[in-house]
Amino acid sequence: MNAIEISKTICKLKLSNGDIAVDCTMGNGHDTAFLCHLVGEKGKVYAFDVQEGAISNTKRKLQELNFLERTEIINDGHQNIDKYVKENVKLVIFNLGYLPGGNHEITTKKETTIEAFQKCLGILGPNGIILCVIYTGHENGKKEKEALDSLTSILSQKDYNVANIYITNQINNPPELICVEKVCPK
Repeated sequence: MNAIEISKTICKLKLSNGDIAVDCTMGNGHDTAFLCHLVGEKGKVYAFDVQEGAISNTKRKLQELNFLERTEIINDGHQNIDKYVKENVKLVIFNLGYLPGGNHEITTKKETTIEAFQKCLGILGPNGIILCVIYTGHENGKKEKEALDSLTSILSQKDYNVANIYITNQINNPPELICVEKVCPK
């Protein structure tokens, strides 16, 4: 099992028909489609990306699966999430790095990722979760991991449960997963 499989397992445990989820890095639409399946016909998925190729690939995939009606595709950076998502959400996923099959020079950046992550903390509903898959095999990925580790390590344990999952016996910088769950008030 790797970080991506673990994040999908958590998505399956957390999401059900009618929930609202956010894909902060839609890429080729795989996570967006997966989330659409889990939130069902009554749910909604907001999906963000800045690259036109990601937008067209995702639209095509969602159209094939008849998931377009439950998705809001947003051609903007995830750091602007507060302009689009006004309600509490059950789950947010980031799959950081670059667009698979795209230009590897265009990557997510520490500054915008941290800004988006902080705003996502504000829109999480009770027991909501942020899943962040981080790829440290490139320089921007290393910077993002360091910044996310710094941010999540100081979150109040009264308000959040934080886990960092990484596979220790694999070569070539396997992806890591940071999970931040909002604690439900008692």
